[in-house]
Amino acid sequence: QVQLVESGGGLVQAGGSLRLSCAASGSIFSINVMGWYRQTPGKQRDLVATITKSGTINYADSVKGRFAISRDNAKNTVYLQMASVKPEDTAVYICYTWVTTAVGPRGYWGQGTQVTVSS
Repeated sequence: QVQLVESGGGLVQAGGSLRLSCAASGSIFSINVMGWYRQTPGKQRDLVATITKSGTINYADSVKGRFAISRDNAKNTVYLQMASVKPEDTAVYICYTWVTTAVGPRGYWGQGTQVTVSS
């Protein structure tokens, strides 16, 4: 079993910054992809950013130039540095990882952390 523990959400004013963290633990052979998605009530879960083990990064167009994803492979942790936030960034941010375990590769989701941007 794999657990994802997220932290760093909260209330921030528009134009401000926030940093999210997500640490993976459990029976992990390797972590192939880590990333963040976000979801608002009644809408689908959308990609924010992902980063592979080798460092290949993918961003949603809506956050390019404002958010930065990074990871610490030694700590099995992914970070999302959010800057110049906008009210439309308000959402539950959910950590995601694709890992290889003893029973094979699969994906896991975190519980989510609320980010609220006030105007």
